[in-house]
Amino acid sequence: MTDGARAATHSSDVSQDVATHCPYCALQCGMTLRAAEPGGRVEVLPRQFPTNRGGLCQKGWTAAELLDHPDRLTTPLLRDRPGAELRPASWAEALDRITTGVRTVQESYGRDAVAVFGGGGLTNEKAYALGKFARVALGTRNIDYNGRFCMSSAAAAGMRAFGVDRGLPFPLADLGTADTLLLVGANVAETMPPLVRYLIEQRQRGGTLIVVDPRVTATARQATLHLQPTPGTDLAVGNALLHIALAEGLLDKDYIAARTSGFDQVRRVAAGYWPARVEQLSGVPVADLEAAARALGTAERAVILTARGAEQHAKGVDTVSAFINLALALGLPGRPGSGYGCLTGQGNGQGGREHGQKADQLPGYRRIDDPAAREHVAGVWGVAPEALPGPGVSAYELLNALGTADGPKALLVFGSNPVVSAPRAARVTDRLRALDLLVVADFVRSETADLADVVLPTAQWAEEDGTMTNLEGRVLRRRALRPPPPGVRTDLAILAELADRLDPVSTVGAGPVFPTDPREVFTELRRASAGGTADYSGISWDRIDAEQGVFWPCPDPDRPGTPRMFTDRFATPDGRARFVPVEHRAVAEEVCPDYPVYLTTGRVLAQYQSGAQTRRIGPLRTAAPNAFVELHPDLAARLGVEDGDEVRVTSRRGEMRAPARLTPTIRPDTVFAPFHWAGTARINSVTSDALDPVSRMPEFKVCAVRVEKA
Repeated sequence: MTDGARAATHSSDVSQDVATHCPYCALQCGMTLRAAEPGGRVEVLPRQFPTNRGGLCQKGWTAAELLDHPDRLTTPLLRDRPGAELRPASWAEALDRITTGVRTVQESYGRDAVAVFGGGGLTNEKAYALGKFARVALGTRNIDYNGRFCMSSAAAAGMRAFGVDRGLPFPLADLGTADTLLLVGANVAETMPPLVRYLIEQRQRGGTLIVVDPRVTATARQATLHLQPTPGTDLAVGNALLHIALAEGLLDKDYIAARTSGFDQVRRVAAGYWPARVEQLSGVPVADLEAAARALGTAERAVILTARGAEQHAKGVDTVSAFINLALALGLPGRPGSGYGCLTGQGNGQGGREHGQKADQLPGYRRIDDPAAREHVAGVWGVAPEALPGPGVSAYELLNALGTADGPKALLVFGSNPVVSAPRAARVTDRLRALDLLVVADFVRSETADLADVVLPTAQWAEEDGTMTNLEGRVLRRRALRPPPPGVRTDLAILAELADRLDPVSTVGAGPVFPTDPREVFTELRRASAGGTADYSGISWDRIDAEQGVFWPCPDPDRPGTPRMFTDRFATPDGRARFVPVEHRAVAEEVCPDYPVYLTTGRVLAQYQSGAQTRRIGPLRTAAPNAFVELHPDLAARLGVEDGDEVRVTSRRGEMRAPARLTPTIRPDTVFAPFHWAGTARINSVTSDALDPVSRMPEFKVCAVRVEKA
């Protein structure tokens, strides 16, 4: 990256520096922001931090360019009537419209008729306040967030095996020291480029890197061994690896006996996944399956990681469980330098799901239907436990119900763009249009904001303080370089004002119901999380500053956090990890004569999530200007398609169009498209809304499509 692309010029005589973290993925790379002068353009500088060690990707280097972008919203927008254009409005006018709309809907249809949809990029303080706002100010059970589309399958599998969900229960540096590292459905070279330094370290030490992915991605090209299964067959691959480890005596029998339960049933299931059968199911050769199992089973230090490629399936929880079973059978979790983990995707995907954005959770990763949890949190919030609503429905189910007879009639969106990011996105768009009231808080006019009745301009990451929790479970400090522009408010200020107008039933102590100072909110969050699975009560902002982040759980301010979990026991009632027997099953939508090709989706290096931010940044737009459809040359030849031709990808739900990109690195029976674009290039118009029965994760990663030259 050239200096010119990194940001702006600055004067060494007049400058202001602040140490903070990148606004994008869950690696949360450390960076320094510098303003040449008050109100001047902001420069991004590298910063030594344990996770990224001074490295940043192209998105990180250019992150400050959005702060002063001409698309930046600096005034509320209001739609006077259906079909009218959004127009500038005052804050008083916008908040009056929201308050009146919410009250009207709730008076007509009940409290659950107003819903909230959050985001995995919100700080811990904002995620906590949003969950509290939904349950106290609105009194609704209907809240969920886009993290349901990210980590929910791994979270559910981790909870049922270990009793706790933390993406990496060990420090990131362990990856560089692993003798064998297995990545399942992870393309970190494009999604988390600074993490690649650990893969390089691992390879330089003579380690074995195994990648499971239907594409030869930038990460797979670095692998010692690449397993290239048919989309949707990762679970069978995991069971086959366990079968081979069993057959070849590679298991850690002492560990299984001392630290786990339920292995005998899993052993019986694994017996049915002999390598030749799984080769037929997945397309992965027997020799490759055997080589992978031996590399894991003979390693002194081995790490197994799953990511979205394995998890975004209608059997994502069971797929993750297959690889957790393998890790437990080899005795990896809790062993120094070894373990199982999940690569969290969104910036605060970990913290965002711990403190109340999910439909079934209260702060501290407590279950909302647990009477003891309700009593504790209600006490912190100053309400009666029975006043708290019960669990709601998952993200897609919530979006799919909007505007229906029994569904919510109003929706407040903070930090999300479901018009682009949700599966079966055309249907979700129609449901948003059917609402009586749609409110979007954002700092640009996203595709979802374009549909809103009210748009509220919010502060950006460099304009407010707060905390984030990265993929290691390390709680970090995000620091403000400057205040928001005139006319822009923070999410905390918006929630506090709306809560005051909606007149919540009680106050918390002697202060306001909803503090606007993020430090005060974090102090309250600590109390609410105390004693929960994700206990932050021993963490303070000052301590985070002094220790380069603090790993949860941390229940005691005078004792260290927990960088490495499971060393002595698991977070289950008996302290043992639980094996869970899982069987392979077909994808929700198999190929057929009408839809003969598998579609899988993912990311590209220069774009992020729905693209609402990154598609506006010049260098990133230059690097990745448009969507594409990746096809194998053999498939392209059968279709009469040449490189660069526009193709149409059609499923039972919709279609998208984009230029063809021919490559021999994808399976001939599969096409790939990235999900960062809107309009006719929106691949989520095509993706499946089949849901995992446990996590309610949609099956983004595989569906049946027809591809033709447009």
